[in-house]
Amino acid sequence: MKSRLLVLALGLISPADFPVKPAPRPLTRVSLQQLRATEGALAPGPKGRWLVEVPKMRAVVPASTSPMAELRFTYLGPTEVLQALASGELRRQVGLKLRAQDGCNVVYVMWRLAPKPGLVVSIKSNPRQHTSAACGNRGYTIVRPRQREPVPLIARGASHVLRADLDGSSLRVHVDGTLVWEGRLPPEALAFDGPVGLRTDNGRFELELFTRLP
Repeated sequence: MKSRLLVLALGLISPADFPVKPAPRPLTRVSLQQLRATEGALAPGPKGRWLVEVPKMRAVVPASTSPMAELRFTYLGPTEVLQALASGELRRQVGLKLRAQDGCNVVYVMWRLAPKPGLVVSIKSNPRQHTSAACGNRGYTIVRPRQREPVPLIARGASHVLRADLDGSSLRVHVDGTLVWEGRLPPEALAFDGPVGLRTDNGRFELELFTRLP
């Protein structure tokens, strides 16, 4: 930085030789009206947040313009009724959907609470199928990161922030401001496209979602 200022002061180059990249547009808080639930339901919660109390919730933001999203949530405990996945596993988790074309083609960034806690990035790819009834639980691939850090356990009453930024095939995931996952998605993840969204399983949450909107 000092050398750059020195050459500018000497008039050897002009400021135009160092173009300044524009700051990225901030993410916008998504309203309940801008969200479309494809399974389960969300209700108005305290302080403008959303409340999820159903075993399975899936939703997207049709107007989102970038595969970039931030989920702020507080975990309230398990749902009264628990529902297993199609695989039979009883999983509790919360996370983000990227490039969510439909129920068969989507990128997931999921923070699992149980039975095995941790952060998992996966691709669900079924090019010729477009409804959950058609593809079921087929087409999943777990993506291995280039870099990974442990994520904290999610305790009842705790609040956290999960953020995912996808630039081309490069994905970066932050938890509470710390980079915890970085890697590249396989080509099949870029063969479909769609909005961002969110997903919960067997957990009660207060939620806020932020993304880029027109």
